[in-house]
Amino acid sequence: MFRIASLLVTLAASPASATDRLVTIDTRPGVRVGYWLMERPGAAGTVVLLPGGAGGIGMANGVPTSANFLVRSRDLFAAAGYNVAIVGKPSDRVELDPNFRAGVDHVTDLRMVVERVRNDLGKPVWLVGTSLGTISAAAGAIGIDPAQLAGVVLTSSVTSGSRTSPVRVGGLDLAAIQVPVLVVHHKLDACPSCSAREAPRILQGLTRAPAKKLVILEGGGSAHGDPCGPLHYHGYIGMEQEALDVITGWMRNPLQERP
Repeated sequence: MFRIASLLVTLAASPASATDRLVTIDTRPGVRVGYWLMERPGAAGTVVLLPGGAGGIGMANGVPTSANFLVRSRDLFAAAGYNVAIVGKPSDRVELDPNFRAGVDHVTDLRMVVERVRNDLGKPVWLVGTSLGTISAAAGAIGIDPAQLAGVVLTSSVTSGSRTSPVRVGGLDLAAIQVPVLVVHHKLDACPSCSAREAPRILQGLTRAPAKKLVILEGGGSAHGDPCGPLHYHGYIGMEQEALDVITGWMRNPLQERP
């Protein structure tokens, strides 16, 4: 438990750079969306990170504190040479449920964020989602002009719906995605809605993606708590760096493995 606590201190509570800041923009009439921006000199691109769960980034004391895999790994993306934008909830939503994540309003919010970071930073933009955030990432890739995106990364994808919502990544119009897609899953992911065995079906739906790849990871350790939570294999606990190496390594040359 001490090791896990130390890990979270390192990944989720490390001091922010002087340039790291919360940016808030208008996305729809009367609606604003905030994102935590980490701009890095000489960055190869910008990753727009889309957390799962309710969609919050856990802002406290001026920095994100969520234990979500993407939020707590933000410094690893920055160290790998990427600008980072972690998207929070819009001002008109208490939480981002699956239906909203797949809907027009959410895609509009994401489009506005993508346009803003492209204009401000001048770098290729990647949508990276985890868990419920994969619905957001896939919906964004479907609804945003492919010329605005370098590609999409889906980690711990939602492969089956729930009693409250039938929405899943494979049920979206994946054939409309025309950018490279990386699908990452942990072999021991025990979340009922996110099965590694079902992940290959996502690739089957990506009929127009110029490149697509599935990576099933193994490793990590000390998984505990909710199997759909961030501190279980679902959240790549104990192997954050390994997961990031796979993601950023693929982003450097996504077209090396075409369909």
